[in-house]
Amino acid sequence: MILPEFLVQSDGYIHLAGHRIGLQDVVYHYNEGCSAEELCEVFPTLPLALVHKVLAFYLENAAEVDCYLTACEAEMETQRAATPRGPDRTELRRRLAAKQAAGV
Repeated sequence: MILPEFLVQSDGYIHLAGHRIGLQDVVYHYNEGCSAEELCEVFPTLPLALVHKVLAFYLENAAEVDCYLTACEAEMETQRAATPRGPDRTELRRRLAAKQAAGV
């Protein structure tokens, strides 16, 4: 996918030039029903003209962008699966009770 000057790819992550806001974030909210104006409320640092450019790019390249988004989601799932789970609520309560009993 050839990116226009207002989109930058860094380490596989596509974001809006000069911002940390990702293409996937804008597209997610757009697909949830946000208008361009509402996207400016969600992302107040984005000018409306830039939001319109990003949405136009998405609509013109929907198939490629959707493939990118699917790959991003798959990567996030891989990372979530590899992350060890922390203690559950029962374990945390047990630890707290043990500390309180020990007078710590």
